[in-house]
Amino acid sequence: MRITAVTCVKNEGPFLLEWIAFNRLIGVTDHLFYSNDCTDGTDTLLDALADRGLCRHLPNPAEGRNYQMEALKDARRQDVVTEADWVWVADVDEFLNIHVGDHTIPALIEACGDPQAISVTFQFFANDGVDTFVDAPVIGQFHRSHNPDLWCGEAAIEVKSLVRHDFPLQYYGAHRPFQKGKAKPAWTDGSGRKVPHKFLVAANPRRIRRFPAHGAREFATLNHYALRSLDSYLVKNDRGDVNRENRAFDDTYWRERNDPAWEDKSIQRYLPDLKKALVELKKDKDISALHDDCVQRHIAKRDELLAMPEYQAMQAQLHGASTLPPQEEAMLIDLGLMEPAA
Repeated sequence: MRITAVTCVKNEGPFLLEWIAFNRLIGVTDHLFYSNDCTDGTDTLLDALADRGLCRHLPNPAEGRNYQMEALKDARRQDVVTEADWVWVADVDEFLNIHVGDHTIPALIEACGDPQAISVTFQFFANDGVDTFVDAPVIGQFHRSHNPDLWCGEAAIEVKSLVRHDFPLQYYGAHRPFQKGKAKPAWTDGSGRKVPHKFLVAANPRRIRRFPAHGAREFATLNHYALRSLDSYLVKNDRGDVNRENRAFDDTYWRERNDPAWEDKSIQRYLPDLKKALVELKKDKDISALHDDCVQRHIAKRDELLAMPEYQAMQAQLHGASTLPPQEEAMLIDLGLMEPAA
């Protein structure tokens, strides 16, 4: 079975080898990376990996800011996608945690009855007080999350999707495929159940990329490490809007994903094999050196940012931020169960 993972990256250098090695463990055979505006060595490392046949690396074709959709449009004409049995569209901080069989994508497909698409529900893993970036597998560092069935007061949680080659595809979306016309492909959630009809036909704009999470993870969960360490989150923010002078930093994104109420270490079943796979990749001295360079640039960027008052303030704000999602905190205040912050 040929399975191609498609992703867009910018300054993800320290995390590339883990993601590739993990995906290969679960059955991904090919990786198609699109990169743009990298300053941490991501593109150089990807070029070296591509030279060794470990991925395909292309510059993002987007001329505006719609990087992901333009890349997904381009991906449809790449042989690594057109010749694949399945396509997996995901980000480098997202790991498909499969609970059935031998914990691979083929086992998930079999458990779901070999549909034309499988949409797996997110579980957002908290920072949980981890301040310092360390060069070690992310899946081993973070193991607390929100209640898997509820996120920020919502029972419907976002998904990402595996798509089979015969899906009646109009275009790939970042979270789900969109089908042609009134086609109704065989499409399941991560428990092998048919996805809700309104999701299937994209009838409700609020539910185009989400549906109720309860009972949807029997066979697989999508672990999303959107925060990682506080160091890495500061560096991640530098990729976006850094002009925060004289205005407060909005910590909503952080708080919505930093709920540590639930412990889930199930993905750590992959850790022993993942560590062995990383050792194998780093036996190539050039790959190892390029990875180490990305790590050092990541740390240097953190140090550069923390020399700025606005990033010192951001760090302090996130240190002091409540681990209750804003929506949950507002509900408790409305019910009189909690006092508003002074």
